[in-house]
Amino acid sequence: MKKRIYLIIIILIIVIVLTLVLLLIYRNNKRENQVCIKDNCFNIELALTLEERERGLMSRKYLDSNNGMLFVFNEEGKYPFWMKNTLIPLDIIWINKEKEVIFINKNTQPCGIDVCPVINPDKKAQYVLELNGGIIDKIGLNIGDKVIFH
Repeated sequence: MKKRIYLIIIILIIVIVLTLVLLLIYRNNKRENQVCIKDNCFNIELALTLEERERGLMSRKYLDSNNGMLFVFNEEGKYPFWMKNTLIPLDIIWINKEKEVIFINKNTQPCGIDVCPVINPDKKAQYVLELNGGIIDKIGLNIGDKVIFH
């Protein structure tokens, strides 16, 4: 009987240790997505699928000042954006395949009506970055600035 209890305890300890090791491995391998512009880095969520891009930051009541969302498209194109069901003002930055800023819409306001204005960039982009409204002015972002993805 005692051998059985000792065996169960040893098995439980092994399971706990293995679980902790796997959690540490997962935590260390978890990739943090960052976009850096002019020595300012932002933790970003990626919008890779059509569904993720359509949802974007809709219905979010708050976005940390150092966070944002990066919309990644399969190829360069003119990608219009709007603020329907978006609750917070956003700076929207279009970035080409060379990772240069090609179009900016500052402090874009939420839209609470059925038909929202559409923001149409005048150049082709492959990425669109959404940050809290006011960040562009705070960091001094300009057309032609380079963006670094981590």
